[in-house]
Amino acid sequence: MASSQGKSYDELSRAKDNIKRGIKQPSYAGTACFIGSRGLDPFLQYGILANGVGGGLIQKLGGNVLPQGPALITNTPLDGVLGLSPYRSILFGMSVGSMLKQNIHCATIMQEQMPPANGLLIGAFNAVFNSLNSLFFVCAQTSASANGEHFPQTPLIVGSSLYVLGMALEFGSEIQRHVFKKDPKNKGKVYEGGLFGLSRHINYFGYTLWRTGYAIAAGGWTWGAVTASFFVYDFNFRGIPVLQHYLEERYGEKYEHYKQAVPYKFVPFVY
Repeated sequence: MASSQGKSYDELSRAKDNIKRGIKQPSYAGTACFIGSRGLDPFLQYGILANGVGGGLIQKLGGNVLPQGPALITNTPLDGVLGLSPYRSILFGMSVGSMLKQNIHCATIMQEQMPPANGLLIGAFNAVFNSLNSLFFVCAQTSASANGEHFPQTPLIVGSSLYVLGMALEFGSEIQRHVFKKDPKNKGKVYEGGLFGLSRHINYFGYTLWRTGYAIAAGGWTWGAVTASFFVYDFNFRGIPVLQHYLEERYGEKYEHYKQAVPYKFVPFVY
């Protein structure tokens, strides 16, 4: 099935895709590049949150570095390792959680090939967004922490809730679809159940939620709105059209049936 422009996925959409869609064979170099680049990110975020990396840049730009609050006490060996305030510990945990989720997905769930260059690019993209979150937090003028890291604060509560919900939607939906596709009886079928029965790209919606929550918890409401707007735009004007073009071409009438059964493409019961 061709697109509205009359061109195939290979002609119109493949160049905009981040993975080799339809090529279901491993690229060990690509997987290693992705997992390695994502694995480095928590160390970068720890450097910003704990060791003042980027503090000089903030001061050169006219900002002030937010003093770190008292370290979180858990009475575990982590106390001697992290040394972060409760607020910063949660932000660091968000970077670790996103890294683990994406690396598990790349290593065990994703079937399509990841080119090495794309693996590095996606890893760098995530590192940039996470670093902006951390830098906005440690800059007193942009930090979501308005009271010297008083714990908890409203942006942290709202942001953490969105982060957990988004992670659950994204990872949960991907696991459900993976289990469905691993069953030989379902070969050639479109998965319409589970969370994908709420919207056709519920995993993209989940990603947008946790990205927005992470941004709110770190940089407050304005930065959260900017982050949400960026990902809503990217998914609806690039990610979803590219993937939908591929699925329409591959599954034909089966995918048209799915579109009728699940009319919401992004936000469940809304859009």
